[in-house]
Amino acid sequence: MDCVFCDYENKLLENDLAYAVYDKHPVSEGHVLVIPRRHVASFFETTPEERKALLEMLEGAREYLVSEFSPQGFNIGINEGKAAGQTIAHLHIHLIPRYEGDVEEPRGGIRGAIPEKRIY
Repeated sequence: MDCVFCDYENKLLENDLAYAVYDKHPVSEGHVLVIPRRHVASFFETTPEERKALLEMLEGAREYLVSEFSPQGFNIGINEGKAAGQTIAHLHIHLIPRYEGDVEEPRGGIRGAIPEKRIY
């Protein structure tokens, strides 16, 4: 199997079951991916222990980003399945720092996955 996340080298943070890296195609400064070590495509296929490790990494990555980049907010998201835009069949959680003024109207946030539904 040839998976970009199974043998990732440059880890930002790590624990026994998960790790965090900078996204190679960031949507904002500091955009991080939190990834389980085990090759699993879906969040719903992770074990309770993996979910705990992923959340610990998410919290650690947030603390790191706050200290390094001082964002004013965050979006957290998972693309689950082809219809949702998943392009790599290895679960990864996006932690996207947000900054005042980075978009004209941030209201709706993650709802922007379907642009016409973002503003409500």
